[in-house]
Amino acid sequence: MRRIPIVLAVLLASALLPPLPATAGEPPSVKIENNATQPVFSRADAILQTVYVEVAGTDSDHDGQNDRVAVDILRPKETDQGLRVPTIMEASPYYAGIDFTVPNHVVDVDENGNPLPSLLAAEATPRSFAFDGYYDNFFLPRGYAIALVENLGSGRATGCPTAGDVNETAGPKAAVDWLNGRARGFDAAGAPVSAFWSTGSVGMIGTSYNGTLPNAVAATGVEGLKTIVPIAAISSWYDYYRANGGVVAPGGYQGEDVDVLAKAVLTRDGKEICRPVMDRLTATQDRVTGDYSAFWDARNYLNDVSKVRASVFVVHGLNDWNVKTKQFSQWWERIRTPKKIWLHMSGHRDPWTLRTQEWFRQLHAWFDKWLYGLDTGIDREPAADVESAPGVWGQHRSWPLPGAVPVHLWPSSGARLGLLPRPLSPRESYVDQKSRTAEQLVASAPAADPNRLAWLTAPLPTDVRVSGTPSVSIRAAVKSGASPYLSAFLVDFGTDARPTGGSVLTGETYCYGESVPDDSGCLGLRRHALAEAPFKIVTRGWTDVRNRHSDSRTEPIRAGRDYTFRWDLQPNDYVFKKGHRIGLMITSTDRDFTLRYPEGTTVEVTPGLSSIVLPVVLGRIT
Repeated sequence: MRRIPIVLAVLLASALLPPLPATAGEPPSVKIENNATQPVFSRADAILQTVYVEVAGTDSDHDGQNDRVAVDILRPKETDQGLRVPTIMEASPYYAGIDFTVPNHVVDVDENGNPLPSLLAAEATPRSFAFDGYYDNFFLPRGYAIALVENLGSGRATGCPTAGDVNETAGPKAAVDWLNGRARGFDAAGAPVSAFWSTGSVGMIGTSYNGTLPNAVAATGVEGLKTIVPIAAISSWYDYYRANGGVVAPGGYQGEDVDVLAKAVLTRDGKEICRPVMDRLTATQDRVTGDYSAFWDARNYLNDVSKVRASVFVVHGLNDWNVKTKQFSQWWERIRTPKKIWLHMSGHRDPWTLRTQEWFRQLHAWFDKWLYGLDTGIDREPAADVESAPGVWGQHRSWPLPGAVPVHLWPSSGARLGLLPRPLSPRESYVDQKSRTAEQLVASAPAADPNRLAWLTAPLPTDVRVSGTPSVSIRAAVKSGASPYLSAFLVDFGTDARPTGGSVLTGETYCYGESVPDDSGCLGLRRHALAEAPFKIVTRGWTDVRNRHSDSRTEPIRAGRDYTFRWDLQPNDYVFKKGHRIGLMITSTDRDFTLRYPEGTTVEVTPGLSSIVLPVVLGRIT
């Protein structure tokens, strides 16, 4: 689906008129066969209109006026002849593009966590985002309207972006309200516009930020939002930019934070009015302690998960290090409405090009079920679709896979990791550095390395499948130095061709919907990109040792004193193959994710009092 063109001055006259009576017979209706909507309406003849929806009670730019969002709508022409349809909505701050000139924060810091001035803006990285898709070609002919919402502070909207708090949620929520007759909408000339064609039933869908907004709106409990499909979506912004008291970046965007993202999507006219709002974000996000605070609590949708009325179809990549897997796992675990989940082996993406026909089948059945009330049977299918090898999918009752058993693995001398604790194993130490990546540190294991510790199991006698959230307990003393981080890595040692998180074209084409000029309704099918390597970091996790009791409270530690530090790694579903070895690596600085304090922090670990716990559903480790 190509971006709907901006309509500012003139709208199609038919979009502003009340519904016309049918000239003969019954008014047009949706065609249903085999409990599924059928493609009978013309995408080419669809009505395009833009409505500016008032966000009542929200004045994020403090100009004394309620904010407004711009909503581009594409709907069957028969909606002007009495047909009423539900709406598939995608809200986004990206439709007007990104300000690539906004620099990321410096991540090389002094011993107190303050940025080193000489490196200011050294980590700036441009982003790019695509907005083509399939909603209009596939769903509009089946009797759906498509609505794209330009969120606060972006494009033609007013207000200011605030990255995840109640103001930003209010924008797409107001669009849902307008579709239900509870909010005011206007055309470009200021004339009132109603959604006379809407049934009031809305489904929200999107990827990344666009997938996060459905979570946010659903957590308000707004009436009319019947279902959401959050893909690679955030459930808590703290867990996007922080982890267990430490500043931790989204993968690929080292140095990004709330203020950087807000400035990047601030693309409205007159953006200078938002400077005080941007300054407040910078002042209150706290990149020194990394503590959970009221700032982050206001951006935590888990607080209001009990308000969710909508059904939820969660989709996430198991190799997504941008929006990490904790985001989907904690949301999925707490949702109490009807729910379904897809977990694929790619990275930060929509999976529709990887398992295309099945994706369309299930998504079509899902929207038909929740927006048309059809008995499609999708709610009686297994709840979890999980990809366990490239192109190999299994359906399961739930996720984590039923039957997972916690298995403790204990480090010991000789770089060994086993099922029995070895409390008399001698202490081991490393000296932190910040120039080598985690992958570079892992590469030489099990050989000793002065900058990390690593322990490996014996070769596995069977395949071992892990499903859920691994955790570590590390008995350690920070002997000296400035870095407060401990970073843990679960590693698969064994040469294999594994998914990289990217994809490559197969050379095949699949046509899914009606073709219109500049939009064929077809796509090139893709498969996972594979790379052969002697190891893979399966998952990782971080903690700030000063937050050993709470992620909201920094407490100094005593140099040289032993403490027990416990934290989770990112959830995953992964098969370690027979003959491979499971490894645990511990270090401090994770160059691609954490702040980089001065080198030289010395950490001493007691292996015999440390362990990693894996949720194992299949296989034997020894």
